[in-house]
Amino acid sequence: MGIAGALRARWGRTGRAARRTTAAAAAALAAGAAAWGVAADGEPPVRSTEQRITVPGGPEDDPHVTLDTTFYEPAGRDRAPAILLAHGFGGSKHDVAREARGLARAGYAVLTWSARGFGRSTGHIALNSPDHEVQDARRLVDWLARRPEVRLDRPGDPRVGMTGQSYGGAIALMTAAHDPRIDAIAPRITWHSLPDALFPEAAGAGPSRGVFKKLWAGMFFTGSAGRTACGRFLPSLCDMYEEVAEKGRPTAKAVETLRRSSPASVADRIRVPALIVQGQSDSLFPLGHADANARAIARNGAPVSVVWYQGGHDGGDDETERLEEMIVDFFDARLDGSAAPRPDRFTVTRPGGLDSSTAEMVVEEATTRAYPGLSGDPVELPLAGPGQSIRRPAGGSPAAISALPGLGALGSLDTLGPGAADALPSEMPGQSAFFETRPLERPVQLTGAATVRLQVDGDGPLFAKLYDVAPGGTATLARRLSAPFQAAGGEVTVTLPAMDHRFDRGHRIRLAVSTTDMGFATPAKPATYKVRTTSPLTVPTVPSLTTASAPVPHWVWALPLGAIALALVIALPGRHRQTDEEDSDLPLEITGLTKTYKNGHLAVADLSFQVEKGQVLGLLGPNGAGKTTTLRMLMGLIHPDSGEIRIFGHRVRPGAPVLSRLGSFVEGPGFLPHLTGRDNLNLYWRATGRPLEDAHMDEALQIADLGSALDRPVRTYSQGMRQRLAIAQAMLGLPDLLVLDEPTNGLDPPQIREMREVLVRYAAAGRTVIISSHLLAEVEQVCTHAVVMSGGRRVAAGPVADIVGPSGRRLEDAFLEIIREGP
Repeated sequence: MGIAGALRARWGRTGRAARRTTAAAAAALAAGAAAWGVAADGEPPVRSTEQRITVPGGPEDDPHVTLDTTFYEPAGRDRAPAILLAHGFGGSKHDVAREARGLARAGYAVLTWSARGFGRSTGHIALNSPDHEVQDARRLVDWLARRPEVRLDRPGDPRVGMTGQSYGGAIALMTAAHDPRIDAIAPRITWHSLPDALFPEAAGAGPSRGVFKKLWAGMFFTGSAGRTACGRFLPSLCDMYEEVAEKGRPTAKAVETLRRSSPASVADRIRVPALIVQGQSDSLFPLGHADANARAIARNGAPVSVVWYQGGHDGGDDETERLEEMIVDFFDARLDGSAAPRPDRFTVTRPGGLDSSTAEMVVEEATTRAYPGLSGDPVELPLAGPGQSIRRPAGGSPAAISALPGLGALGSLDTLGPGAADALPSEMPGQSAFFETRPLERPVQLTGAATVRLQVDGDGPLFAKLYDVAPGGTATLARRLSAPFQAAGGEVTVTLPAMDHRFDRGHRIRLAVSTTDMGFATPAKPATYKVRTTSPLTVPTVPSLTTASAPVPHWVWALPLGAIALALVIALPGRHRQTDEEDSDLPLEITGLTKTYKNGHLAVADLSFQVEKGQVLGLLGPNGAGKTTTLRMLMGLIHPDSGEIRIFGHRVRPGAPVLSRLGSFVEGPGFLPHLTGRDNLNLYWRATGRPLEDAHMDEALQIADLGSALDRPVRTYSQGMRQRLAIAQAMLGLPDLLVLDEPTNGLDPPQIREMREVLVRYAAAGRTVIISSHLLAEVEQVCTHAVVMSGGRRVAAGPVADIVGPSGRRLEDAFLEIIREGP
């Protein structure tokens, strides 16, 4: 579970943790800060018991099936809620053992099992059939109801949630529909309709006319070793697959059989809180499946939150710790009741530039209240290009390549190396028609499923996809996903694959329509099509999605402790003056600052600038420009290779006394999650050893404006609430120099306006403020001066009015021009 999970185990659960006094906590942390990481990383043992549970075999199977299970006892609790944790297809209970132990440490009773036909369990695979695997799950709920460790809602009815990935996510949805004792579910990267997954059709004709996803289906049915040609499947399922694979198209019986194993068939019966998690790098179960599950459950009146993350069946960033923390928080609120339920929300994770401490790509969260679906706020973009003739070759080979099982992430921006996007031959000559938008005048963030109308002369399967075309002509297949559809001569509306993708200013969006795709079955007979567009490309956007700061790495949970220890050092009596340097009225002077990481990445190069009293300076630049690295050196957290930083005339070194005149937060707020907001502020200030009256706590609390939430644990806060608390903490003591990294992330428009006014007033009193931000409109309104960085170098500096120029152009336009032209 990482440090956050260990902290949860160490401090106890929300509402039950024994409160230390802030003075005692400060003393303990000051004395033991060096040992905290060891204690946090040391995971307490979890008691587990293995057992074999016999269940009825069901139709077509053995009379009895034995399930191999493991029960994990809840840490430090009696009568805890239970969680059924299921594994993915082809795996076993051992694949989820680590996650099970984490949930047990979080205070839940956890039961894992190998599904029938997998691992050491007997029986045949029935694809989560209501007659087989669903009945197994119901027997496991019966078993939990008899355990003394499990909380009961009533006799025979345990308090129980379900979660799991892919195959395990589908059983959570199916069981919730068939067993009213399931109280909350968190299915991940799973399906809504198996027929739609294996026979997709993007023009709305349904799976009966869908295009057979042959490579993924082959991995399903022939990838599990067993007694038959397609593993340990029920013989009827094996026969069904072989018939479909031979014909290369769906049969009515296959569609009917697969639909019975789909949440789509029972969606009107799922009425429990749900956290729907789906991967963006997923050509097996794309985002449309999560959309259909979420909308169906919401129609039943149950609360639903949706998460799109960077990984999926095709690889990408699995974001394991982030997702597991989300799931624990969800169950805390919706199953255990130990945390306040969050309002329904929609979360998308996006590539967020380089982590200044590792020079690796980081991932940011963008959130909004309420899931908007896939149509969003549409933007229409005209497409240019004449009608074009394209040909399907005999045998359907050579074929274009979009996604292959496990390889779809080749096009993901968070995993690409130089040239990786061109590793697969996406289009074959003569087989694709292309239509393009004009260069975009402003960035377009596609969030959902774009649509377009096409006029097609010809009959058979075609494949539509979107490319991101850079100004230099380099084209990248967005998410390496294609939308298959059946042309039948005439006009058709095609829904492109759902995704979250940013098309930058100056880029073009290219629509490709191809006759082949290696992942799908196509007719062997050659054919010719003529394709033209009859509508603009409709691109859905979700402007309300607010990008939060990059996720806090594990080590950042220790930052509050490090800050306290640092505060103790620099606040000791007699340490507030230096004798080898003279005071200066200049708040900040940076000269020749350079920093190169061990991997050779040059983060900051020969950077120089200064900031005067009363200025509000914006530090601007694209992701990876070196802004956060500069701020971390400014705070004394990392050492520059060369150059120097002076605050009020004193050189900055780790623990330098002059740092007591600086208030800051960088790379997101870090708080002890099980303390309240008020306790976090008090603990931080008391650790400095300075008098409480010097904290100006009332002003800080007024800035935070958290109301009664100030006395709730910080782990229950939204991103905006944590951001406001962090800014209040930075302002404790009214420091002469205030440094804020992305201070308006997570704030709504009224809060942003209030924060802007606070910072302007703060600087007007003779203090100095430095803001690192990507919200250029906000910088333009709040900052008096700006330093623009690119590639670690300063490319412009001066008053904002001078950078904008006398023509009144926007700062965004000036910024883009400066970045293009360089220093």
